[in-house]
Amino acid sequence: MNTTEQHELYEKARNTVKQQKFVYYHFILFLVGAAFVFAVNKILKLGNAYGNWYQWVIVLWFFGWLIHCVQVFIFNRFFGNDWERLQTDKLIEKHAEKLKKLEQQLLDKTPKSAE
Repeated sequence: MNTTEQHELYEKARNTVKQQKFVYYHFILFLVGAAFVFAVNKILKLGNAYGNWYQWVIVLWFFGWLIHCVQVFIFNRFFGNDWERLQTDKLIEKHAEKLKKLEQQLLDKTPKSAE
């Protein structure tokens, strides 16, 4: 394995760890935020006119965190850098084939000069 491949693997692993770290930060922020919203509603009695609004905030925030988890731990495995590279290579190959066909059609249609 050459140094370029090692560097790519290292960068991929580093990016994955960064994304996972942000999921954990997001979870901690969710816990602190949920406690804060609960305290604002129950202890300070702010927003009592709206009922239990804090529950909706917590539920929506939890679903946001859940979507973040799915994106990092599931979708990135299937649609990560390797998938992007593979799809890009396929698209480049497809365009190259189309270009060859067009060039061949152009060459076939051009009249040959009489020598």
